[in-house]
Amino acid sequence: EQDRAVTARSKLIESLADVDDSIARAFLDDDEIGAEELAAAIRRATLRNSAVPLFTGAALRNKGIEAVLDGVTAYLPSPTDIPPVEGFDPKSGESVTRPAYDDAPLAALAFKIVSDPFSGRLSYFRVYSGTMKPGGYVLNSTRGTRERIGRLLRMHADKREQVQDEIHAGEIAVAIGLKSTFTGDTLCSIDHPILLESIYFPTPVAQRAIEPKSQSDQEKMGDALTRLGDEDPTFQVSSDSETGQTVIAGMGELHLEVIIDRLKREFGVN
Repeated sequence: EQDRAVTARSKLIESLADVDDSIARAFLDDDEIGAEELAAAIRRATLRNSAVPLFTGAALRNKGIEAVLDGVTAYLPSPTDIPPVEGFDPKSGESVTRPAYDDAPLAALAFKIVSDPFSGRLSYFRVYSGTMKPGGYVLNSTRGTRERIGRLLRMHADKREQVQDEIHAGEIAVAIGLKSTFTGDTLCSIDHPILLESIYFPTPVAQRAIEPKSQSDQEKMGDALTRLGDEDPTFQVSSDSETGQTVIAGMGELHLEVIIDRLKREFGVN
């Protein structure tokens, strides 16, 4: 095993020498290359997009997951390592940028909506610039509406930490109480509006007609489908005017089977 590890490390150094000058010099001079120097070179190459670190693992068996997360921390760019995010002024259409600093105007992007049975609607967002505080007001520049930030949470897997002060530039958090915000919407300062690039969602490719078993299921199904549609922009619901059927559409048969299973399991719809 040690011999295999030594051989693999030599190959790693050779590959890095092709894209990093300091490693190339050390390699040609036959100098010893330490772990910290190696990690720094991998980070430099990754930030330049001249190399991509690869990790092996299996999420199902929880193998190699910590190494991947450590790699994200060690090699991927922090918000200050990349250029300021670009958007445009929704009023003038002019291009504007927001640096990843707390003292810049707020610019955040909602990237996920989750319906929680206890807390209601959870809006996951990333702050690109500025700060966000609980109880304050923000502009949803995508919809042209003002939203009041209720509670803010930091999510740690299945644990939640309530934010008492503020969410800073570069952080990811969850807002409770946003009524008009959907996946891909921009949240920003009311006085300094900006519209960030939204998220592209592919068009659904599979359809299936579904019918509730009873009248009570009909009422529950409508509400459940609306909430599932809020969570997943690749899932769409429509009504066939000729047959009167409710038609669900998604990214494949498995996607629709999961939706139907959630209707039964989470929302009690037969």
